[in-house]
Amino acid sequence: MAVDNWVRKGHPVIFGTLIACSIIELAISAWLTARFHLRHDYTNVAERDKVRYTLFCTAWTIAGSGFFLILFLHSAAGSVLTSVLAHLIYLSLTWIFWVAAAIAITTMLGGGLNCSKQDTFVYCTQLNALEAFAWIIWIIVTFTLIFVCIRGISAARRGDGYRGGLVA
Repeated sequence: MAVDNWVRKGHPVIFGTLIACSIIELAISAWLTARFHLRHDYTNVAERDKVRYTLFCTAWTIAGSGFFLILFLHSAAGSVLTSVLAHLIYLSLTWIFWVAAAIAITTMLGGGLNCSKQDTFVYCTQLNALEAFAWIIWIIVTFTLIFVCIRGISAARRGDGYRGGLVA
């Protein structure tokens, strides 16, 4: 029972943090996308496309996490949409999206930029922030996915299966 209370309190905190970090990443990637569209000052098309892909990932994460947060606050244990399986599907897709985005940005920047010693990228500090928040979001999604897997095992052991809720 104590774990269920922790889940009821922790779920909104984790998903709220995920949404907050995604909003920051949305601001950075949307600003970069707008600048690239307006000025065409991206280094190459791959840079522009990777920033756009990150913008997609942030929109996906904000919409999906907001949806799950609202549903969980409305009915934590009583809906198929708040089940372990629904969370696993959403978080697995989100994890794949973010690992691809974080790796794409990191490889584009060569692991990070020293803005005082480079002249290739026009928006050096913004790209560094984009990379940092991509990895932060990926870490949050990873830990959340691990936690939901653990709760899924608990639900399966108590007889609810993966269609059971995160809380009993």
